Amino acid sequence: MTTAIAAVAGDRATVRMDGERMGVVLDATGLSPAARDALEAAVHAAAPGARVIVTAERTGRALIAVASGKGGVGKSTIAANLAIALARRGRRVGMVDADIYGPSQPRLLGAEGTRPQALEQQLIPVATPYGVPLLSMGQLVEPGRAIAWRGPMTAGALGQLVEGAWGAADTLVVDMPPGTGDVQLTMVQKHRPTGAVIVSTPQDLALIDATRAIDLFVKANVPIIGLIENMAGYRCPHCGENSDPFGRGGAEAAAAELGIPFLGRVPLELAIRTASDAGRPPAWEPDDTIFAGLATRVAEWLAAR
Repeated sequence: MTTAIAAVAGDRATVRMDGERMGVVLDATGLSPAARDALEAAVHAAAPGARVIVTAERTGRALIAVASGKGGVGKSTIAANLAIALARRGRRVGMVDADIYGPSQPRLLGAEGTRPQALEQQLIPVATPYGVPLLSMGQLVEPGRAIAWRGPMTAGALGQLVEGAWGAADTLVVDMPPGTGDVQLTMVQKHRPTGAVIVSTPQDLALIDATRAIDLFVKANVPIIGLIENMAGYRCPHCGENSDPFGRGGAEAAAAELGIPFLGRVPLELAIRTASDAGRPPAWEPDDTIFAGLATRVAEWLAAR
């Protein structure tokens, strides 16, 4: 069966086995919609019953997925600050808030109360005070309103955000929802990130879930840019003593074990939390070194790819 797949898809197909079940990842980069559909149909015919995922890399614009295996690890805060730090390095960055059910980027980027306009069925990203235009479900629904959508609706919403009128942007930072559900599958299948940044806290439970997120991207042939350890260490503002309420070094050890880069640590600091809640990301401050360091490593990875 593998030979039959190679005969119809050549090096565009990557075959993976999960137990007795076969999975096929098809790279449709550069193909027209008709050619893409024909290739997928040919692979289904050559390998009945196989699970086929079709991906296509966007040329000329890097998509960086910032993901985690679970909620509560500070992924959105990392994504917002990483986007700003990359913009301060000279990249033309846009932010896609793909956390459909829990959008928080409008607050983090100081853009609450804004609403994007549309031009020829394309959403126009909203400017933020930090030079990073934004598209988010939080701009399209009333504040506090629950979004109770099934998979196809979330996939459509994600498409509208990613395919917005991003103009000259050369980089889109995509704040992914936690977990490995419909939005993540739609992202890797239809929009294919250039690479993924995984966020975890040092504790074992968070690292277990982060490993699942890494596995999803690896199976879809999306490169892992690296792992960030958030909430890594706390310095008491009163006595100056350092402590590690979530442990220390777990993410770095996990990165080494998995053979992926470790991008760095972000400490558990009250100033980061309060500034983020107020829509004043610390990465915008002239003396920022934490997020600037992370952005440098991500930018170096993009330049070397």
